[in-house]
Amino acid sequence: MASILDEYEDSLYRSASVQQSRASVGIPHSGYVNARLEKETPIFNKQRIDFAPPEKINSLVVSSNQLCMSLGKDTLLRIDLGKPDEPNQVELGRKDEAKVYKMFLDHTGSHLLIAMNTSECLYLNRSVQKVRALSRWKGHLIESVGWNKFLGSETNTGPILVGTAQGQIYEAEISVSEGGLFSTNPDQYFRQVYTLEEESGPAPVCCLEIERGMEGKFFIIATTQKRLFQFVGKVPEGTEQQGFSSIFAMHADHLPSFREFPASFGFSEIAFYTPKLRSNPRSFAWMMGNGVLYGTLDYSRPDSILSDERVWVYPSDIDITVNKPISIVLTQFHFLLLLPDRVKAVCTLNGQVVFQDLFLEKFGLLTRMIKDPTVQQIWIHTEKVVFRYHVQRESRDVWKMYMNMNKFDLAKEYCKDRPECLDIVLAKEAEHCFQNKRYLDSAKCYALTQNYFEEIALKFIEAKQEEALMEFLIKKLSNLKPSEKTQTTLLTTWLTELYLNWLGILEGDPSQRNLYLDTREKFRTFLSSPKNKDCLFNNRASIYELLASHGDTEHMVYFAVIMQDYERVVAHHCQHDEYDEALNVLSRHRDEKLFYKFSPVLIQHIPKKVVDAWISMGSRLDARNLIPALVNYSQSASTQQINEAIRYMEFCVYQLEETQQAIHNYLLSLYALCRPDSLLSYLEQAGTNPNRIHYDLKYALRLCAEHGHHRACVHIYKVMELYEEAVDLALQVDVDLAKSCADLPEDDEELRKKLWLKIACHVVQEEKDVKKAMACLSSCALLKIEDVLPFFPDFVTIDHFKEAICNSLEDYNKHIEELKREMEEATQSAKRIREDIQEMRNKYGSVEPQEKCAACDFPLLNRPFYLFLCGHMFHYDCLLQAVFPNLPAYKQAKLEDLQKKLAATSQPSKSHHRPRDADTISLGKGQQSREQIKADIDDIVAGECVYCGELMIRSIDKPFIDPQKYEEEMQSWL
Repeated sequence: MASILDEYEDSLYRSASVQQSRASVGIPHSGYVNARLEKETPIFNKQRIDFAPPEKINSLVVSSNQLCMSLGKDTLLRIDLGKPDEPNQVELGRKDEAKVYKMFLDHTGSHLLIAMNTSECLYLNRSVQKVRALSRWKGHLIESVGWNKFLGSETNTGPILVGTAQGQIYEAEISVSEGGLFSTNPDQYFRQVYTLEEESGPAPVCCLEIERGMEGKFFIIATTQKRLFQFVGKVPEGTEQQGFSSIFAMHADHLPSFREFPASFGFSEIAFYTPKLRSNPRSFAWMMGNGVLYGTLDYSRPDSILSDERVWVYPSDIDITVNKPISIVLTQFHFLLLLPDRVKAVCTLNGQVVFQDLFLEKFGLLTRMIKDPTVQQIWIHTEKVVFRYHVQRESRDVWKMYMNMNKFDLAKEYCKDRPECLDIVLAKEAEHCFQNKRYLDSAKCYALTQNYFEEIALKFIEAKQEEALMEFLIKKLSNLKPSEKTQTTLLTTWLTELYLNWLGILEGDPSQRNLYLDTREKFRTFLSSPKNKDCLFNNRASIYELLASHGDTEHMVYFAVIMQDYERVVAHHCQHDEYDEALNVLSRHRDEKLFYKFSPVLIQHIPKKVVDAWISMGSRLDARNLIPALVNYSQSASTQQINEAIRYMEFCVYQLEETQQAIHNYLLSLYALCRPDSLLSYLEQAGTNPNRIHYDLKYALRLCAEHGHHRACVHIYKVMELYEEAVDLALQVDVDLAKSCADLPEDDEELRKKLWLKIACHVVQEEKDVKKAMACLSSCALLKIEDVLPFFPDFVTIDHFKEAICNSLEDYNKHIEELKREMEEATQSAKRIREDIQEMRNKYGSVEPQEKCAACDFPLLNRPFYLFLCGHMFHYDCLLQAVFPNLPAYKQAKLEDLQKKLAATSQPSKSHHRPRDADTISLGKGQQSREQIKADIDDIVAGECVYCGELMIRSIDKPFIDPQKYEEEMQSWL
């Protein structure tokens, strides 16, 4: 184990050295650089709005990118932040000393409520320019408004809740369309539904919030200076427009659930955080006398929406008697407290101040801080200046806080896209698990870190936690890249060693049986993992050595199967006399080479099953390679076992139709040894054509002769056409067999007669059976009585031959008569031929003057010509030109010779007195006459019509254009 660790350290050191050298010359690598490349922007980025108000700012509200600002005594400024250059100014139209007390803007930015310090309330819709007084609201100083986010629209607020300074909660509804644009009563109704009290009596309703949970359940949160109330109830489906009076009616006889804190600085404020893609808030922060109550909102709870509550006390530098907080705003992970001269941001995870922004005195005292929930922007104003905060990447350091709180899952969630931070979290989680003795979890985390491998491995070794070490190595192995082959090899080998050690320990402990089975399954999964397959295959020799050193034959076989090393598997089974298992492996994987290698061993013990397996393999096996196994087996086996060898050979011959001579020869040898009856049937089935016989005739003849199978030898002789030997051997067996052999040479009557004479001689001399000898005469027409008589002894009387002699004489007479008849027919035929010749000499044909040569199409009578019986007519030279190329070479030579002789006879004689019929006079001794030469030429040239004779038939496969002249002919057409 130590040597493996050392090798792995060396490989890591080499890898680290390469990375270090790369870093030194500026080459990028995969390591983590924990350095800030540029100044990081703060989470809360302040921006001063370029706006100089003409009068002091009394109040400011923002929602849905709509900003409303109260300036001085009678001016209202509305700005669409999407179009900041187009502000809209509205005059309140107040002539008295009334001032704006508070303003409330709904979630759509459409409905603006303006509470005056004279207990009056004004209303302004975004789509109009005129402020309307709400007459029903008169006499109430409005402290808070709970907007209806579920039924409200741009022209109608839906049922809303209104909290007053006297502790009453009213339900109201404002509608521009129903009340009419010029109506004095845009408010539809205004009715009291509840009164909030503290110990001393009614208390101002500081905040109101309406939320809807699951299954139509509504949650209403209302706060006073010290108390936070919750009203929970369902509004019947279809009656939502009727308001929330039914929910408050449920608490008419008893107080609703509330949280109370003793301290108070005269008011409280609650803030909510709503994620961008959600409609309901997820968390809240209530600013009150004792601190900030922070928690989450759980809409699935039956009676309280508040969950995971905790109170974060104010920072030590905040004295609520001197500089008490003015406003609170809640973001995802922070709440911001507005003080008269500064803003503090406190992390909701640990209560620590993470941001503080001090404002200069020249801006004046800070008055109000609000957040636009739709765009997550925070606004702060004094009487002279407006500021805006942008929240940027608020979760950047949240991972570190969760990590310090040991909430590692959340920490990893918030740094999953920052690998250097994720590595720190994983290392901290691994160390935490290790300290708490959760070694397996620690190993899983360590494997994902960039910590030094050897340190972690030694840590688990020193703690004697082999199982955790194995888990660490497995995870580390799964994270290696394909290029890291050395590390992969070392880890794979080390894991194999650890698994084998662990299995060896567990196997000897019966109480750990279940753990042993589970570990064994994990080990097998490790060996069969596709990712480790290449590494295990390349290092299979080392794995085999490890398995052998531990004596784990079971997993050696399992590993060999995975590596498809079936030769080792089969050899293992054979060594342990598990022949059936070995054959099952062979049959399952159907490897021909393994069959050839292990068949000699297997057939000695399970011959029938082995032959069945061979047969199932069919033509995939070459039977020639199995013959050695069968030969060794058949030499030491009984007749019953040899039958298995015969069964496979018969399958090859009759089913697979093998034609290999070695296979047929071996089957012959088995037949000759054990099945002589099958031998002759096999030979007969093979036929008598030597070219279609697949066994060796000479080998078969010698084999049959050695075992005394004479009938088989006779058959082989017949196939070899050694009829004399066949008859000689057949006479030793059966005369009828010899007779069948004697008739085989049908084309050689002399040989047949000789063979039948041998049979007759054998019958007469050996069997001394005269009747059987006479029967031979009747069986063969070639034998005569005079051929057989010399074989009989002198004492035999003529009575035995009387009939045969008479028959012979009759045959002679018939033959003589037949010859006479043939002679007469020949004489008559010769006579008719002479008459036909004479008739042909006198035969003629007529030629018209307009007839033309069939070859050249010129008039026929201009030159010497030939007339054929078929009607075709040719000039002599045209016919010669057509016939000559198609004549055999010897006829061409003869024709040329005859033409030369004819030309020689046509030369004029020196004597002027030579008679005209000199053509008919002999030219000398041994020379032909002119007429004879012409007749010979006619026989060659005009033997048949060139168009109707055999010449035309023989030229049917010749091309129209001579191949040698094809190119020339083709060029002539271009």
